[in-house]
Amino acid sequence: MTGDNPADTVPAGSAAGVGGRRVIEQRGLYFDELEEGVLYAHRPGRTVTETDNVLFTTLTMNTQALHLDAAWSAGQPFGQRLMNSMFTLATMVGQSVTQLTQGTIIAQLGLTDVSFPHPLYHGDTLYTETVVTAKRLSASRPGQGIVTMEHTGRNQDGAVVARATRSCLMWTRDAHQDQPGAQGRMPV
Repeated sequence: MTGDNPADTVPAGSAAGVGGRRVIEQRGLYFDELEEGVLYAHRPGRTVTETDNVLFTTLTMNTQALHLDAAWSAGQPFGQRLMNSMFTLATMVGQSVTQLTQGTIIAQLGLTDVSFPHPLYHGDTLYTETVVTAKRLSASRPGQGIVTMEHTGRNQDGAVVARATRSCLMWTRDAHQDQPGAQGRMPV
């Protein structure tokens, strides 16, 4: 660590960085840096497209006509195709990774309380925010802790389109830096 910014790191063996320059490598936050009750706003948003929906839906073998059949969906209550809710969930969690868990997570432990209170449509922009609701050091895994986060996805108008509670096993800074192979660059 070369400064107060939690993402300000220098690869091991190169205190001055590369070519004499200081190197800042983007990463998530360690267990010790996450704060309960803080709202982490993940930006930029992600404008979702028909292509996203069709590819995700067909890749996951979900033949639901609400995602694939425009003519049929036009006669349904929402009047158009809906984004696949699993795409919405995956994107919402994915938007949090760079800011919160990139290179600092050990494992995702589970997702609970998943809901989709409003549809997400082609052309909508998904914005995600996360609140850390609980954290505790692991009793059985020294240097690691369990963090519970509530993710909320909103469209461009502020309507909540998805919610999920997520539990992750996270490194503490000191324990991670002491791990064999933790020196140098983090995997991408």
